[in-house]
Amino acid sequence: MQKIKRTRVKICGFTSAEQAVYAAYAGTDAIGLVFYAASPRHVSIAKAQEIVAALPAFTTVVALFVDATKEQIKEVIAQVAIDVLQFHGDESGDECRMYAKPYIKAIRMHSEVNIDALTTEFHDAQGLLLDAYHAKAKGGTGEQFNWDLIPEHCNLPIILAGGLGSHNARDAIAQVQPYALDVSSGVEAAKGIKDNNKIAAFLTEVYLSDRNN
Repeated sequence: MQKIKRTRVKICGFTSAEQAVYAAYAGTDAIGLVFYAASPRHVSIAKAQEIVAALPAFTTVVALFVDATKEQIKEVIAQVAIDVLQFHGDESGDECRMYAKPYIKAIRMHSEVNIDALTTEFHDAQGLLLDAYHAKAKGGTGEQFNWDLIPEHCNLPIILAGGLGSHNARDAIAQVQPYALDVSSGVEAAKGIKDNNKIAAFLTEVYLSDRNN
Protein backbone atom coordinates (compact mmCIF):
# COMPACT_ATOMS: atom_id res chain seq x y z
CA MET A 1 0.00 0.00 0.00
CA GLN A 2 1.33 3.42 -0.93
CA LYS A 3 2.21 5.59 2.03
CA ILE A 4 0.35 8.89 2.08
CA LYS A 5 2.26 11.71 3.72
CA ARG A 6 0.61 14.85 5.01
CA THR A 7 2.51 17.56 6.81
CA ARG A 8 0.66 18.59 9.95
CA VAL A 9 0.43 22.23 10.98
CA LYS A 10 0.40 23.79 14.43
CA ILE A 11 -0.18 27.51 14.79
CA CYS A 12 0.95 28.86 18.13
CA GLY A 13 0.21 31.94 20.18
CA PHE A 14 -3.51 32.57 19.73
CA THR A 15 -5.06 35.26 21.89
CA SER A 16 -8.44 35.40 20.14
CA ALA A 17 -11.13 32.74 19.97
CA GLU A 18 -12.32 34.07 16.62
CA GLN A 19 -8.88 33.72 15.04
CA ALA A 20 -8.32 30.26 16.52
CA VAL A 21 -11.65 29.09 15.10
CA TYR A 22 -10.76 30.51 11.68
CA ALA A 23 -7.45 28.64 11.74
CA ALA A 24 -9.16 25.38 12.72
CA TYR A 25 -11.72 25.60 9.92
CA ALA A 26 -8.98 26.55 7.47
CA GLY A 27 -7.23 23.26 8.19
CA THR A 28 -4.88 23.81 11.11
CA ASP A 29 -4.32 20.57 13.04
CA ALA A 30 -3.32 22.11 16.37
CA ILE A 31 -3.56 25.48 18.06
CA GLY A 32 -1.04 26.57 20.67
CA LEU A 33 -1.83 28.55 23.80
CA VAL A 34 1.06 30.25 25.57
CA PHE A 35 1.10 30.15 29.38
CA TYR A 36 4.29 32.15 29.79
CA ALA A 37 3.83 35.59 31.30
CA ALA A 38 6.89 37.08 29.58
CA SER A 39 5.45 36.38 26.13
CA PRO A 40 3.34 38.94 24.24
CA ARG A 41 1.18 35.95 23.26
CA HIS A 42 0.45 34.94 26.85
CA VAL A 43 -3.16 34.05 27.67
CA SER A 44 -4.92 33.80 31.00
CA ILE A 45 -6.77 30.67 32.02
CA ALA A 46 -10.07 32.46 31.42
CA LYS A 47 -9.07 33.46 27.88
CA ALA A 48 -7.78 29.95 27.19
CA GLN A 49 -11.12 28.50 28.30
CA GLU A 50 -12.92 30.86 25.94
CA ILE A 51 -10.72 29.87 23.01
CA VAL A 52 -10.96 26.13 23.64
CA ALA A 53 -14.74 26.25 24.09
CA ALA A 54 -15.10 27.81 20.64
CA LEU A 55 -13.01 25.26 18.74
CA PRO A 56 -14.60 22.63 16.49
CA ALA A 57 -14.06 18.89 16.96
CA PHE A 58 -10.72 17.24 16.15
CA THR A 59 -8.62 20.33 16.85
CA THR A 60 -5.69 19.54 19.13
CA VAL A 61 -5.02 22.06 21.90
CA VAL A 62 -1.38 22.47 22.92
CA ALA A 63 -0.36 24.34 26.08
CA LEU A 64 3.09 25.93 26.00
CA PHE A 65 5.10 26.36 29.21
CA VAL A 66 8.58 27.74 29.86
CA ASP A 67 10.15 26.48 33.08
CA ALA A 68 6.79 26.74 34.84
CA THR A 69 6.25 25.40 38.33
CA LYS A 70 4.42 22.13 38.87
CA GLU A 71 1.61 24.08 40.52
CA GLN A 72 1.19 26.42 37.55
CA ILE A 73 1.01 23.56 35.07
CA LYS A 74 -1.44 21.56 37.18
CA GLU A 75 -3.67 24.63 37.54
CA VAL A 76 -3.90 25.00 33.76
CA ILE A 77 -4.51 21.28 33.21
CA ALA A 78 -7.25 21.27 35.83
CA GLN A 79 -9.14 24.19 34.27
CA VAL A 80 -8.47 24.03 30.52
CA ALA A 81 -9.12 21.09 28.19
CA ILE A 82 -5.52 20.60 27.10
CA ASP A 83 -4.54 17.71 24.81
CA VAL A 84 -0.75 18.10 24.65
CA LEU A 85 1.85 19.88 26.77
CA GLN A 86 4.73 21.72 25.12
CA PHE A 87 7.81 22.42 27.19
CA HIS A 88 9.91 25.25 25.84
CA GLY A 89 12.40 25.78 28.66
CA ASP A 90 15.11 23.74 30.33
CA GLU A 91 12.78 21.00 31.59
CA SER A 92 14.21 17.51 31.98
CA GLY A 93 12.53 14.40 30.64
CA ASP A 94 11.29 13.48 34.11
CA GLU A 95 9.78 16.94 34.55
CA CYS A 96 7.97 16.68 31.23
CA ARG A 97 6.41 13.29 31.89
CA MET A 98 5.15 13.79 35.45
CA TYR A 99 1.71 15.05 34.36
CA ALA A 100 0.49 11.88 32.60
CA LYS A 101 -0.18 13.94 29.47
CA PRO A 102 1.26 13.63 25.97
CA TYR A 103 4.05 16.16 25.56
CA ILE A 104 6.33 17.83 23.05
CA LYS A 105 9.82 19.05 23.94
CA ALA A 106 11.09 22.17 22.22
CA ILE A 107 14.80 22.37 21.43
CA ARG A 108 16.58 25.62 20.58
CA MET A 109 18.95 24.57 17.84
CA HIS A 110 22.65 25.38 17.60
CA SER A 111 25.74 23.49 16.52
CA GLU A 112 26.27 21.82 19.92
CA VAL A 113 22.82 20.24 20.14
CA ASN A 114 22.93 16.44 20.23
CA ILE A 115 19.64 15.20 18.82
CA ASP A 116 20.49 11.54 19.50
CA ALA A 117 20.97 12.26 23.21
CA LEU A 118 17.74 14.25 23.32
CA THR A 119 15.72 11.45 21.74
CA THR A 120 16.97 9.22 24.55
CA GLU A 121 16.12 11.65 27.35
CA PHE A 122 12.71 12.52 25.87
CA HIS A 123 12.06 9.05 24.45
CA ASP A 124 8.34 9.16 25.20
CA ALA A 125 7.73 12.62 23.72
CA GLN A 126 5.24 12.89 20.88
CA GLY A 127 7.82 14.92 18.99
CA LEU A 128 10.82 17.20 19.18
CA LEU A 129 10.02 20.77 18.22
CA LEU A 130 13.15 22.30 16.71
CA ASP A 131 13.30 26.10 16.98
CA ALA A 132 15.88 28.84 16.51
CA TYR A 133 18.31 29.49 19.34
CA HIS A 134 18.18 32.91 20.94
CA ALA A 135 20.18 33.87 24.01
CA LYS A 136 17.19 35.47 25.74
CA ALA A 137 13.96 34.64 23.93
CA LYS A 138 12.27 31.25 24.38
CA GLY A 139 10.81 30.94 20.90
CA GLY A 140 8.49 33.10 18.83
CA THR A 141 11.39 35.18 17.52
CA GLY A 142 10.60 34.73 13.85
CA GLU A 143 14.20 33.68 13.23
CA GLN A 144 15.17 30.69 11.11
CA PHE A 145 17.98 28.35 12.11
CA ASN A 146 20.27 26.32 9.87
CA TRP A 147 18.20 23.32 8.80
CA ASP A 148 21.40 21.43 7.99
CA LEU A 149 21.74 20.91 11.76
CA ILE A 150 18.80 18.49 11.64
CA PRO A 151 19.90 14.86 11.24
CA GLU A 152 18.52 12.91 8.32
CA HIS A 153 17.11 10.27 10.68
CA CYS A 154 15.51 10.86 14.07
CA ASN A 155 13.75 8.42 16.37
CA LEU A 156 11.07 10.98 17.20
CA PRO A 157 8.77 12.99 14.92
CA ILE A 158 10.32 16.35 13.99
CA ILE A 159 8.19 19.46 14.36
CA LEU A 160 9.96 22.30 12.57
CA ALA A 161 9.63 25.85 13.90
CA GLY A 162 11.52 29.12 13.61
CA GLY A 163 11.07 31.78 10.95
CA LEU A 164 8.45 29.91 8.96
CA GLY A 165 5.88 31.56 6.73
CA SER A 166 4.22 31.13 3.37
CA HIS A 167 7.49 32.25 1.74
CA ASN A 168 9.47 29.20 2.87
CA ALA A 169 6.95 26.51 3.89
CA ARG A 170 7.55 24.50 0.71
CA ASP A 171 11.34 24.70 1.08
CA ALA A 172 11.04 23.57 4.71
CA ILE A 173 8.99 20.52 3.76
CA ALA A 174 11.24 19.63 0.82
CA GLN A 175 14.50 19.92 2.78
CA VAL A 176 13.55 18.70 6.25
CA GLN A 177 10.51 16.50 5.53
CA PRO A 178 9.19 17.12 9.04
CA TYR A 179 6.17 15.50 10.61
CA ALA A 180 4.77 18.97 11.21
CA LEU A 181 5.41 22.69 10.85
CA ASP A 182 4.91 25.08 13.75
CA VAL A 183 4.33 28.74 12.94
CA SER A 184 3.59 31.79 15.08
CA SER A 185 5.00 35.16 14.05
CA GLY A 186 4.94 34.15 10.38
CA VAL A 187 1.13 34.37 10.34
CA GLU A 188 0.74 37.49 12.46
CA ALA A 189 -0.20 41.10 11.82
CA ALA A 190 1.40 41.96 15.18
CA LYS A 191 2.63 39.93 18.13
CA GLY A 192 -0.32 37.90 19.42
CA ILE A 193 -2.62 39.10 16.61
CA LYS A 194 -2.99 36.58 13.82
CA ASP A 195 -3.64 37.51 10.20
CA ASN A 196 -6.26 35.32 8.54
CA ASN A 197 -4.85 35.95 5.07
CA LYS A 198 -1.38 34.86 6.21
CA ILE A 199 -2.85 31.76 7.85
CA ALA A 200 -4.66 30.85 4.63
CA ALA A 201 -1.54 31.47 2.53
CA PHE A 202 0.62 29.33 4.81
CA LEU A 203 -1.82 26.42 4.84
CA THR A 204 -2.17 26.64 1.06
CA GLU A 205 1.60 26.34 0.61
CA VAL A 206 1.70 23.28 2.87
CA TYR A 207 -1.21 21.67 1.03
CA LEU A 208 0.32 22.31 -2.40
CA SER A 209 3.68 21.01 -1.27
CA ASP A 210 2.17 17.77 0.02
CA ARG A 211 0.03 17.32 -3.09
CA ASN A 212 2.97 17.73 -5.44
CA ASN A 213 5.26 15.30 -3.58
